Amino acid sequence: MKWLLFSGIMGLLFFLGACEENSRSPIEVQMYNPAGDRIGTATLTEQSDGVNAKLSLEGLEPGFHGIHVHEKPLCEGPDFKSAGSHVNPENKEHGLMHPKGAHLGDLPNIEAGSDGTVNTELIISGATLMDGKNSILKDDGTSLVVHEKQDDGISQPAGESGARIGCGKIQVDNKGNVEPAPTDPTESNKEKE
Repeated sequence: MKWLLFSGIMGLLFFLGACEENSRSPIEVQMYNPAGDRIGTATLTEQSDGVNAKLSLEGLEPGFHGIHVHEKPLCEGPDFKSAGSHVNPENKEHGLMHPKGAHLGDLPNIEAGSDGTVNTELIISGATLMDGKNSILKDDGTSLVVHEKQDDGISQPAGESGARIGCGKIQVDNKGNVEPAPTDPTESNKEKE
């Protein structure tokens, strides 16, 4: 009888722990340019093969841009160097085409249309929003960084992708809740019009 009660309690605790981890998905990341203006969002959702990133961005130069997950949840402008290097728990080389790559944080290039917008989805292969070695929420979190040029997929350390022109923090607070997004000053300007 005691064993049955113990098993029931352990099962309940496991279930509650799993529910808490699932509360991490989806996460909406607010993306900003070097001037601190909001340029869109990235919605991250846990999937069996990694983390899906649904991007909705504006204000980019038309053409291809490198995009990577960086190791620190810091987006200090104007250069976003505070975000550190790419997430790389396996200590691999950079580049989706590199024979000794890729970093966990390496992603396919995104393309901004002639109007400067991006509306696409990517998979951060092998990554997770749960706990573990490949978690992009490990420690204090990470950041998503957009670059000015296309990533060539092989050059070290970042594919010759140029300056960092967009950044958003990927993190949750210590209770597993998504950090509240800062207000968007352009919204109040629309209300006044």
